[in-house]
Amino acid sequence: MQGEEKIKKQYATMASEGYHKTEAAERAKAMGYSEEEMASVPGEAVMGVGCGNPTALADLKEGETVLDLGCGGGLDAFLAARRVGRTGKVIGVDMTPEMIEKARANAAKGDYPNVEFRLGDIEHLPVADGSVDAVISNCVMNHSPDKLATFREAFRALKQGGRILVSDLVTEGEIPGEVIRELDEAWAMWFAAKPLDRQAYLDAIRKAGFRDLTVVAERAFDYPGMDARLAGKLASIQVRAYRAV
Repeated sequence: MQGEEKIKKQYATMASEGYHKTEAAERAKAMGYSEEEMASVPGEAVMGVGCGNPTALADLKEGETVLDLGCGGGLDAFLAARRVGRTGKVIGVDMTPEMIEKARANAAKGDYPNVEFRLGDIEHLPVADGSVDAVISNCVMNHSPDKLATFREAFRALKQGGRILVSDLVTEGEIPGEVIRELDEAWAMWFAAKPLDRQAYLDAIRKAGFRDLTVVAERAFDYPGMDARLAGKLASIQVRAYRAV
């Protein structure tokens, strides 16, 4: 619970205090978002957080229903809305009221009638069983203190044959406890949720019931200002898996 409260506080601050737009755009570009994608959504939705671009690899189709876990300001939800069209639907879920408020304001600015945002935890999703075609998430599952529960919830929400595409951070090798204790607030927030190493993360997805798991993209993760002691210890992975028919 303590880690979860830290995360809520950090994201509430991010939602309310704003950020440097040029820096946010550069970070988003480094994560795989194109200039065209960023220009197509309300500027306040591009916050420069995350570790990948899940909509780029989710193969979303016209008319599908998409669930975005940890939607933040709405960037991925808005990009997904373009792909599923007016006959499709996107549901964004975030545990931080300030982020939901921000996402709804961005949706109003951008005129997205097929997007809605709901307050809720990813361990207890506010969606019906078997109601979505695809689940996307950008560097959010690793914040949960119970990763297996989050993947089981995603599995529950998916229709048979549905798929999950998540971008996330995993650890590579052991990170000494003293290093974690000395990290700044942003990184301390992440490590408070006990991140999983790469294999344990993939195993959690399989244990939740998913099949045909593929790591579709992977790279070493670095970040401007990142503690040098984390170099080579973090990886950004993008994983696709299916709920069997």
